[in-house]
Amino acid sequence: MDVPKRVFVLLFNARTENEGIYTMRIGDRNKVLMFSSEDDAARFSLMLEAQDFPTATVEEIEAEEIEAFCDSAGYDLELITPEMLAIPPQANVEETDWQADAPETQETEISELDRIRRQLEGLL
Repeated sequence: MDVPKRVFVLLFNARTENEGIYTMRIGDRNKVLMFSSEDDAARFSLMLEAQDFPTATVEEIEAEEIEAFCDSAGYDLELITPEMLAIPPQANVEETDWQADAPETQETEISELDRIRRQLEGLL
């Protein structure tokens, strides 16, 4: 499958010290979903909100950057195309690695995502 140069991911607390990326837990692995369509990412975000998730921001990012982030964090990655119907799982984990109300949390993933964002902003 051809991966587009730019994809969309779901971020919580985008552009803050406590930024987190949406992952799905499959067994003992985390998987980041990257969407080729902004509309599909937004639809998935709304479905998460319906399950009482905090509001996620749809962010466009270079596919290579998110692939590098997943490699460094040990996460799996899945590209969601318009032909696929992505639906959030019915059951959610009780406790997340990212906390909506913990601004002092400085996870490795957050700082790596921040580094990627700064790098991308430097290209503009």
